[in-house]
Amino acid sequence: MSNFKDFYMKSADGALDIRVRKWTPDFDAVGTVQIAHGIAEHCERYDEFCEFLCKNGFAVYINDHRGHGKSVSDGKIGYFSKRDGWMKAVGDLHDIYELSAQEYPDVPHVLFGHSMGSFLARTYLFTYTDDFNGAVICGTAQMPSAIVVAGYTLASLISKFADDKPSALLDKVAFGSYNSGFKPPRTKFDWLSRDEAVVDKYIEDPMCGFVATAGLFRDMMYGLKLIGDKNNVAVMNKTTPVLFIAGDKDPVGENGKGVEKAYNAFKEAGLNDVSLKLYKDARHEVLNEINKYEVFEDILSWLLTKVIKEEI
Repeated sequence: MSNFKDFYMKSADGALDIRVRKWTPDFDAVGTVQIAHGIAEHCERYDEFCEFLCKNGFAVYINDHRGHGKSVSDGKIGYFSKRDGWMKAVGDLHDIYELSAQEYPDVPHVLFGHSMGSFLARTYLFTYTDDFNGAVICGTAQMPSAIVVAGYTLASLISKFADDKPSALLDKVAFGSYNSGFKPPRTKFDWLSRDEAVVDKYIEDPMCGFVATAGLFRDMMYGLKLIGDKNNVAVMNKTTPVLFIAGDKDPVGENGKGVEKAYNAFKEAGLNDVSLKLYKDARHEVLNEINKYEVFEDILSWLLTKVIKEEI
């Protein structure tokens, strides 16, 4: 059996309380996995994956990012901070890492990031280069710099007048085209998964699918600027093994093309061990796809061989 408990930590800037869910195996942990979730969702959506990892010997830490789930302050859903929101969110992740390293000092630590969480994870890897012993980058993207700059400029302009207010315009710019490849559309979130039950549950969840604030879109575009900068990628720890995973029908990653660009950027930066797997016909949330158990097993195999370094 595996068990979880929820607790709260002060955010890196001390401005709010961050909800953390920790999964603890009933036997000695072989490693830890820290998970960073995507935009407009929350940590409980990862319970099945966390339990799977836990049953296979990993202690798992996953938080609700600031402005998400149960880490919302003053009712500001989908909002990071007035200033430096992106790096404050990375700082929150770092504080959780330090807790996990204190509680499990003698095992390897792995960072897993999905979607926006993958952008945060990639920022983390060149900000705190020696923390994690491996990273899984899930459902990521590598957007052209001109698009990122344009998006950042627009979001910055709107946020000057409505920083902590939802922005329907920016939501449409960011996500409006993602469903276009799935016809006829059943819902506006068909792009998430082929599993209709998953999509319906997402839509019914009041903590999912909300329109983010202008400030969060600005912060996320800033994060995309950072991870697209070759100078930042170049300072990552070259010995850290990294696994990229995504669906080849994921519009966030340009049906695999954007994921391959990110993968190649890591290779060109000189990382020694970078892997990539695209899942045929899978959409954005490979952990919630109809072949999710294949994905779970692939991640576990990679963790054991590349990080724990067991023979399988």
